Amino acid sequence: MAAGAAEAAVAALEEVGSAGQFEELLRLKAKSLLVVHFWAPWAPQCAQMNEVMAELAKEHPQVSFVKNSQKIDRLDGAHAPELTKKVQRHASSGSFLPSANEHLKEDLNLRLKKLTHAAPCMLFMKGTPQEPRCGFSKQMVEILHKHNIQFSSFDIFSDEEVRQGLKAYSNWPTYPQLYVSGELIGGLDIIKELEASEELDTICPKAPKLEERLKVLTNKASVMLFMKGNKQEAKCGFSKQILEILNSTGVEYETFDILEDEEVRQGLKAYSNWPTYPQLYVKGELVGGLDIVKELKENGELLPILRGEN
Repeated sequence: MAAGAAEAAVAALEEVGSAGQFEELLRLKAKSLLVVHFWAPWAPQCAQMNEVMAELAKEHPQVSFVKNSQKIDRLDGAHAPELTKKVQRHASSGSFLPSANEHLKEDLNLRLKKLTHAAPCMLFMKGTPQEPRCGFSKQMVEILHKHNIQFSSFDIFSDEEVRQGLKAYSNWPTYPQLYVSGELIGGLDIIKELEASEELDTICPKAPKLEERLKVLTNKASVMLFMKGNKQEAKCGFSKQILEILNSTGVEYETFDILEDEEVRQGLKAYSNWPTYPQLYVKGELVGGLDIVKELKENGELLPILRGEN
């Protein structure tokens, strides 16, 4: 049994192991708002709620559903958002100092709205998908990848304002947090439940298959160059030479840096049946590599091809 009720200078959570200790806690904190959490070590939901309790205790250090030794509210089950709502409501009803998160500036809320809508599926996590920095975030990424779900991510360690502000914005005090179309789906336990019930695949957008993705990429612009580096900075001699040739034609083109996406780098070789880079495409069709482009330029055929005339 755990109770989070401490004054600012005292520990935020107190472990209560006996009825006598509980009675003494009620007596000492008679004028505080106490949140009493009855939990069992064998229940996995309790571990998450313990974490929620710890976060809430940080945000409401003077707060607790027992007040003046009387029970004033109750919450059954592991429901983190409802717990947060109740704590905030009861905390504000007394003479307690409001949490700083309750007074978030409007510009932060606008920023959080933009971030949660930055992609159809957004994951706010500790670290990155390539390098998760906590076990829960790592498990979340593994589940999303397992189900071929297309998502973007935000490292909450990179921005403390977002890390703290999103807790109040979403009414969810822990990480990771998964959003679809700007709406909070939940944390790791919720995602595991959705996976078990086979609902996850119907909620989250699927990543396109590699072949479909390559088709879209090769048709992204009328003239597409897949190279090492980009227009501003070629990262190999062959890519630099082909950039110089394309720039001399005056034809507009787009580039894709294969060094930033290993899946595309390897997949495009099989898709085009062309094993080296750079690769030049016009209207989704492979023209060739550097040697072919040089030959076409010498023959006077390159410009008509780039313009789609041939």
